[in-house]
Amino acid sequence: MVIAVNTRFLLTGYLEGYGYFIYESFKRIAKNNPQHQFIFIFDRPYNEQFVFAPNITPVIAGPPARHPLLWKLWYDIKVPAILRKVKADVFVSCDGFCSLHTKVPQCLVVHDLSFLHFPSFIRKSHLLYYRRNTPKFLAKASRVATVSEFSKKDIEDTYKVAAGKTDVVYSASKEIFQPVSAAVKSEVKEKYTAGKEYFIYTGAIHPRKNLMNLLKAFSLFKKRQQTGMKLVLAGRLAWKYESFTKSLETYKYRNDVVLTGYIDEAELARLTGAAYAMVYPSLFEGFGVPVLEAMQCGVPVITSSDTSMQEIAKEAALYATPGDINEIAEKMMLIYKDENLKKQLTEKGKIVAEQYSWDKTAELLWDSILKASNK
Repeated sequence: MVIAVNTRFLLTGYLEGYGYFIYESFKRIAKNNPQHQFIFIFDRPYNEQFVFAPNITPVIAGPPARHPLLWKLWYDIKVPAILRKVKADVFVSCDGFCSLHTKVPQCLVVHDLSFLHFPSFIRKSHLLYYRRNTPKFLAKASRVATVSEFSKKDIEDTYKVAAGKTDVVYSASKEIFQPVSAAVKSEVKEKYTAGKEYFIYTGAIHPRKNLMNLLKAFSLFKKRQQTGMKLVLAGRLAWKYESFTKSLETYKYRNDVVLTGYIDEAELARLTGAAYAMVYPSLFEGFGVPVLEAMQCGVPVITSSDTSMQEIAKEAALYATPGDINEIAEKMMLIYKDENLKKQLTEKGKIVAEQYSWDKTAELLWDSILKASNK
């Protein structure tokens, strides 16, 4: 069987979200299925590190698909031509887009519908493309996969996609996220927070992540606890970050907030593992990988009571309404003052984290691909 895969998010030094999902899933799928041929379709020059098995053939179809007009060109003209040339049996696309101009069966992965629930957090041109085409993509795809039961229900309820067409494949945390030694914790704290304990948030600096409310909650925490605790925000500056960074300039506790910018996964794993606790108050997530990364590191978690996080973290986290800064602050104070609770959450988190793995994700996604191809 010839499986063509949209790999335009496999970007050197910029592997996030979709890119990690594609990389970790297909690294296993290609290795576990040597009898099949995989065609990786890139939209720009690729790094050889992404050709990680002998049964993978890379193909470049430019120009880079970076905005709606080029998305249309890439998915509906460039990709169908390649699918015909390689005689693909199935096309897999893990970024929520598929081709509307091919007869080849398609397995479409839709991680969430955040653009519908929070339209102000996406560029207008992109929003129009998503709104106009997502129902067409879901109708066109032979099979739809998503990363949580929450997202599955959202997709099926919003677009009336038949329940029998949608598979939950979950996501996972990379194995590099593990508990760190006392020596590493000390080293990391000296490097980032002058030796102080810290709460951590990991992810893009983006309005959907609710970081303004996190700052307000941290202010309440600092006022009430009179502690040297720091707040580390580990992630790149994403779309509409300017208002956040401008607010940070006049923030009362600016010296207690550390912005790391984008850091590689090895350093992120160390930084996560050395944290006192994670605070992840995102307004909307299809899965919430950082929550799982923290639990896998043995770090307790405070996260949002809405969207998918309660499904993923179960009883192993503290939950707060993302719009309620007092509730977020109360949970921060609770985990700061109650050492027994912190230990309980740490142990529960390790147990929950064991339920997810990229091996399992790869198996579930492969089953969905087979269903799409009817083979």
